[in-house]
Amino acid sequence: MSDTDNPFHPSLAAALMKLDPEDGEQIVEYFKTHALLTREKAMLQASVRDQKKLLVENAKLKKDIEQLRTQLQDKQRRRTAKALLAPPPPPVNPAPSTPVNQTTSPAGATAAVPTNPRPPSSTQDQRERLRRRRGERKARPSSDWFSLEAEPRVDVSRLDLRVGRIVSVRRHPLAETLFVQEVDVGEEAPRRVVSKLEEDTDFEELQGGLAVLLCNVKACRVRGVVSQARLLCCSASNSCSQLLTPPTGSIPGDRVTFLNYPGEPDRELQANQKLWELLQPDLQVDSKGVANYKGCGFEVKGKGLCRAPSLTSCIIR
Repeated sequence: MSDTDNPFHPSLAAALMKLDPEDGEQIVEYFKTHALLTREKAMLQASVRDQKKLLVENAKLKKDIEQLRTQLQDKQRRRTAKALLAPPPPPVNPAPSTPVNQTTSPAGATAAVPTNPRPPSSTQDQRERLRRRRGERKARPSSDWFSLEAEPRVDVSRLDLRVGRIVSVRRHPLAETLFVQEVDVGEEAPRRVVSKLEEDTDFEELQGGLAVLLCNVKACRVRGVVSQARLLCCSASNSCSQLLTPPTGSIPGDRVTFLNYPGEPDRELQANQKLWELLQPDLQVDSKGVANYKGCGFEVKGKGLCRAPSLTSCIIR
C-alpha cells in the first residue's frame, strides 16, 4: 500500500507501536481498514447521488425531446392543412381543337381561321365556379386529424402537492361527520380545509402534526365553509384511514415531487378535465408503507419519502 492510499497518519502509527509493541501492529491495521471502508462508503454515496442526478437529467431530456417532437408534428399538420385548404389554381383553357380553314389574304399570305370559334367564358361564370368551390370547402367536415393543439400530459407532476402543518382542528358547524382544519403550507396565511376524519381521531395529537396537501384544487364551498385544499390520506379495506406522513425534517411549504415525473404543476386543476379522478387509481401505499404513483415514491427532496403511519397495500384518496 502506497503512502497516498494509506489514510492512516505515520506518526500516529508509530505512537501506537511504541505504546503497545505486541498489539500495536494489529491496531494500526484495524484503523487503516476502517478508514478505507469509510472512504469507500463516501465514494459509493457520491456515486448514488450522481446516478439520481443523471436520472433526473435524462427525464428532463426525454421531456424536451417529446415537446420538440410534438412541435414538429404540429408544423407538419399545419403545412398539410394549408396545402389541402389552399384554393386550386385557375383552369387554363386548352387551345381550340376545331378544324381551321386557310384563307388567302390580299397580299397572298394564308391565314388560319377557325370554322366554329368558341366564345370565351365570362367573368361572371368564373366567379360562380369560384363560389361553388368555396362553398364545398366550407361544407367539408372538419377532422380531428387537423387539430393543432397538443394534448396535455396526464401524470402526477401536474398535482401541486405540499407539506403542511395542521394548526387547528374543529368540527364543521353544519355537518357532524365533517371537520375544518387550518393548515400552514408556507404561505402568508393558513389554508382552510374541509375533510372527513374518523370519529376516533385524536384531535390533540393531530393538531401540530404534518400532512400532505393537494394545493391546486379549485376552492369550493362544503356546507357553507370554503375549502382551499385537500388532505391526502390512505384507506384500507376495513374503512380505516390515516393521513399521509411527510418525512422527518420536512417543513410547511416543502414540495412533494416524483423522480420519474418531473415538471411544474398546473396553476389550478380544471374540474372538466377530472385529472384527480384519472390519477387516483395509480396513487397507492405499497407493502412497505411508502406512498407512490405507479411505483415512484412521494419524495421531499433531500429529506425522504412520504409514508402511511401504519397501513400497507392500500389506496390514497
